[in-house]
Amino acid sequence: MEILGRERRRRWSTAERLEIVAAVGVNGETLARVARRYDVSRSQIYQWRHQFRKQGLLPAPAAPTFLPVDLEVPMRHAEPVLEDKIASPVIVELCLAHGRCLRFDAGIEAAALTRLIRSVEAA
Repeated sequence: MEILGRERRRRWSTAERLEIVAAVGVNGETLARVARRYDVSRSQIYQWRHQFRKQGLLPAPAAPTFLPVDLEVPMRHAEPVLEDKIASPVIVELCLAHGRCLRFDAGIEAAALTRLIRSVEAA
């Protein structure tokens, strides 16, 4: 019996899998392009990446970085605040990995915000 074309069920060594997973993001390479280059499905790369992170062979994704923001500094062309006007809370929008966004009051405590971000990222 002769098999024509590529055999679809292939065996990849751990080193080959790590090479494929590590190629994503290098020089702007997308997961789809890497999958086409190695003739592997995108879902297979996601599965390998998840497996390697679980085993500790890949670094965890970068943690969110907090930057100091001073909301008390007046803007140059800001509208004057009237004394009898009720100040509305300042809402901050934070965009996280995988397209997730959080909106929260600027007065939130740092510890509470950290717990919130971690729980959203873990979901």
